[in-house]
Amino acid sequence: MTDETQHHLHFSCATTMDEIPDSTIDLVVTSPPYPMIAMWDECFSGSDPAIAQALSQENGMEAFEAMHRHLDKVWDGVVRTLKPGGFTAINIGDATRSLAGEFACYPNHARITMALIQRGLTPLPEILWRKVSTAPNKFMGSGTLPAGAYVTQEHEYILLFRKGGKRVFKPGMAKETRSRSAIFWEERNRWYSDIWSDISGIRQETGDAHVRQRSAAYPLELPLRLILMYSAQGDTILDPFSGTGTTMQAAMATGRSSVSYETDSAFAPLFDERAKATPSLSKKLCRNRFKAHLKFVRDRLKTRKPIKHMNRVYHVPVVMAQEKALTLTQTNQVIPSGSGFLATHGDYTPREKLETFDISATHAEESQKKSGPAKSQIAP
Repeated sequence: MTDETQHHLHFSCATTMDEIPDSTIDLVVTSPPYPMIAMWDECFSGSDPAIAQALSQENGMEAFEAMHRHLDKVWDGVVRTLKPGGFTAINIGDATRSLAGEFACYPNHARITMALIQRGLTPLPEILWRKVSTAPNKFMGSGTLPAGAYVTQEHEYILLFRKGGKRVFKPGMAKETRSRSAIFWEERNRWYSDIWSDISGIRQETGDAHVRQRSAAYPLELPLRLILMYSAQGDTILDPFSGTGTTMQAAMATGRSSVSYETDSAFAPLFDERAKATPSLSKKLCRNRFKAHLKFVRDRLKTRKPIKHMNRVYHVPVVMAQEKALTLTQTNQVIPSGSGFLATHGDYTPREKLETFDISATHAEESQKKSGPAKSQIAP
């Protein structure tokens, strides 16, 4: 098991990431500033005068490409630091904007996809994050008249890439850790879907108005799922656009190490707050995942659907043999360490008294279905 994890913070631009050696990152989870979204104009313009000039001249496509050339420098570092077999998950939305009297969509997801393909990463099926909207009037344009309205943008993308072929887990500790890091069968069925519609955006509550405007944090559930899906306990997670530290907290809460880059040091207190809150958050996450699995088991047994296996750690039924060693990891303590934090971890132990499940009946029914009726029951 992973007893300790390290979490390094760098309040600097991620265009080089010289502090990270080559091929040492297992997973990248990030959400960069969105090119051509007005709130990020100042950020991009400060990195390249050509961007400011293109915006002042209302040359949208020129500004769009210049902004992405700045992000390309970060993608160079991502590819360099990622291990062979490692994954990259990028949350990005397209932008819509009117410049010089022309309304246009700026396809950020397509531009980033091509940039990473050109750098040698393999594109994988992407996820559409369909965000819940409460806006009473969601249409854009002239309303009900044809040829003058535009479809709404109520989704963002989670782009997925891998460096090289499949990750290899060598026999021994690596394979054991992978087995411990398994997710529940029912979680797999929900999370490995190409549309996520059960995660809402979050209201920014950072106190400082400037910091709140700059953060644009995604909800914790998003990096949490991606980390559980694409990494093992003890892995190292990189976020080159850390904002308020959501990815760091998700990694810390699940027994992974992390490296975070953020240009605005005003966010430092928010990292501290997240670190302090992680032990209680981690226990709550473990408890909620375990309780949700117990409910799944009860509901499945009521319908007489088979559950063939038992988890060796918690002695609860599981659908797949791959879940037998599944062990939930909780964060026990987080302390400041150098330029970041050190977290200690342990196995989650349910406090409530566990019920006894009898899976023999459904297992027998399933076996009988496969084998068919006994010969003595077949008429001559």
